[in-house]
Amino acid sequence: MSIYEEIGGRETVRATVHVFYGRVTSDPLLTSYFAGIDLDRLEAHQRAFLAAALGGPDLFSGRGMAEAHAHLDITDEAFDAIVEHLAISLRDLGAPEPAIHAVRERLEPMRADVVTAVAAG
Repeated sequence: MSIYEEIGGRETVRATVHVFYGRVTSDPLLTSYFAGIDLDRLEAHQRAFLAAALGGPDLFSGRGMAEAHAHLDITDEAFDAIVEHLAISLRDLGAPEPAIHAVRERLEPMRADVVTAVAAG
């Protein structure tokens, strides 16, 4: 069974993405990343990406992670916050803990393509 199926499929992905964007757009650490963004369009894009990344039936046809995030100057701290908000959103909607852990593991390798800010120090 895929992670997509374990968490409840299309409807859970839809609900999770909606809850997730409510959380990240309210997080002071993350709000600047979403300023001026069409959230309806972004949610649709994120639903397609997440479904495909978790083994859903549809292929993702958007830009690659590095290209999509290169201009955002994303920090490790912001990446961690995003992953945590996604995990909490899944948990709030009743996804099983092993599936949430698997989602975290699936997202971690994307850090190298998403985090573009140069670390201070």
